[in-house]
Amino acid sequence: MNLFDTLFYNIFSQYKTKYKQKANSIAIAYVTLFQVSLLLLLGIFFAGFFKQMHMVTMSSGKAWTLFGLASVFIYFKNWMQYTGKKRMMINAKMNKKKTEHYSLWLLWIMPVAVLGLSIVLYQAV
Repeated sequence: MNLFDTLFYNIFSQYKTKYKQKANSIAIAYVTLFQVSLLLLLGIFFAGFFKQMHMVTMSSGKAWTLFGLASVFIYFKNWMQYTGKKRMMINAKMNKKKTEHYSLWLLWIMPVAVLGLSIVLYQAV
């Protein structure tokens, strides 16, 4: 189990009591948002690095298109991964061991903080 599985289970278990039907969709959207924001931060970092090294890799429009396609791929990967047997395995593993539940506010601030850091880094580059 990795970090994203743990985050998925925390979001899923906290929203399961309130929104029985939508808990899985909310958890998938959260994990996707977090992964896409990390991808954006990494992409902006490498764009700034390549600009400083005077390397011409691809145009800005092509980079944003690639980011959009990667975001759609990440969403469908998460949708396929967390709606089948993987979610059942995560539930079984997490129910066996005592896991701590993170604060819901902290969980939702993490992707927002990464997006904010991405914006600051984008403006600096």
